[in-house]
Amino acid sequence: MKQTFYELNINTNSQNLYELTPKILNWIEKNNFTNGILNLSIMHTSASLIIQENADPDVKTDLLNYFNKLVPMNEKDYIHSTEGKDDMPAHIKSSITNNQISLSIKEKKLLLGTWQGIFLFEHRIHPQQRTVVLHYLGD
Repeated sequence: MKQTFYELNINTNSQNLYELTPKILNWIEKNNFTNGILNLSIMHTSASLIIQENADPDVKTDLLNYFNKLVPMNEKDYIHSTEGKDDMPAHIKSSITNNQISLSIKEKKLLLGTWQGIFLFEHRIHPQQRTVVLHYLGD
């Protein structure tokens, strides 16, 4: 049984979904992980992690539009706006999505569906530096 940690650093430009799948698959292959659990944790409260379709870019567009309608950037609606009009909406969006995802690795393969990808969901409108911690436990 082994345990390994890795920090994945991602620079974002604006609100968007940034696919992490290829970087994660590369790390799994590089470390020759066979069977185990991979936990992903984002170290921020204004961005999140999601598993979503990675084939049709319209899905990303629709998700961004939906979340912006669900949680509008209207400073009059919020008390907390220390870092701008997107501050509190970003916190709300991250609270209704995921800050951690756990996935299985079986026979050196990350168990994802055919059209599934792992994304960092950036909720801020300005460039950010994000850290996602990968924690593998297995053989």
